[in-house]
Amino acid sequence: MKLDSPQSRLAQSGLEPAPPRFSIVGDVSVDLVLGTLDGWPKIGTEQLLPRSELRAGGSAANSALAARHLGLSPHLIGAIGEDDLAQWLLLQLTGIRVDLQTCASDTTMSVGLLHTGGERTFFTSYGHLQHLSPDFVLRHLPPATPGSVVLFTAPFLLPGLRADFAGLLAEASRQGYQVALDTGWPPEGWTPQVHSEVESWLAQCDHLLVNELETMSLASGQDECHGLEQAVQRVAALLKPGAHLIVKLGAAGALGHVDGRSLRYAGEAALDIFDTVGAGDSFNTGYLAARLNRASLADALAAGCRTAAAILPRFPRKRIAAGELAHCLLPQT
Repeated sequence: MKLDSPQSRLAQSGLEPAPPRFSIVGDVSVDLVLGTLDGWPKIGTEQLLPRSELRAGGSAANSALAARHLGLSPHLIGAIGEDDLAQWLLLQLTGIRVDLQTCASDTTMSVGLLHTGGERTFFTSYGHLQHLSPDFVLRHLPPATPGSVVLFTAPFLLPGLRADFAGLLAEASRQGYQVALDTGWPPEGWTPQVHSEVESWLAQCDHLLVNELETMSLASGQDECHGLEQAVQRVAALLKPGAHLIVKLGAAGALGHVDGRSLRYAGEAALDIFDTVGAGDSFNTGYLAARLNRASLADALAAGCRTAAAILPRFPRKRIAAGELAHCLLPQT
């Protein structure tokens, strides 16, 4: 006897299926962005900088805020400290569903110095990011509806999750989520141990979102890699069948690879960008938001690039209204 699926039963009853969920798990902190710095000052001196913004930061928070800019209702799971900054941080996330583990420590803070030419230097305190636990994440991850996506960010900054990160990804997948991952950069470098660890993560991924340097580094685990094309082939082979490898190319756009085929999208470079912090996080959100709407790979790459290009020129970012950038997800003619 053939059993009806839950979706077919909903259709027969005249009810619409629940929309897919967009959950984000990872680092939430306070960012102080300062610039522009022409060169390192002499130790013991003071330097005045013309621009600054204190705002919610961390890859997970950046992604959730980008989703709010696009008019989405993301679910953010992370942690905060136990101090006044934590309460301020919650105010910055108004309009976003949050489940944040309160940790008995100071709130993590990053100071981002923006240099002439677009380079950045970050100084980050340990703080509460040391304490986010897998049990908290799984307890607050809502049941997946068809097509739901969970984005994991910055595992190298979250030692409590990193200890069994592959198991956490596998459990999210078992619960019915498409698993998306932005690895970030390991502070200890791409050692053989890190390569082995990350490969166990990639086997659980439906969407791997990395930049060009991370792609080249991942691909060089066994021996030297010659060129991005070869690197893409090597990294794609580490993913589950049918998974999407997305390589962020900065101002040059993005590359998507699935089922042995690659597709490039060359977006228009945004002009007059002072603050590039969160560029990759903005792209991730635009790309995944489009995939939630069942967009093609080409349209999703375009949506990711448009989202980043719309957010980066804005300073301060807190002036972007909820839903103001929804046009970034519209199909382009």
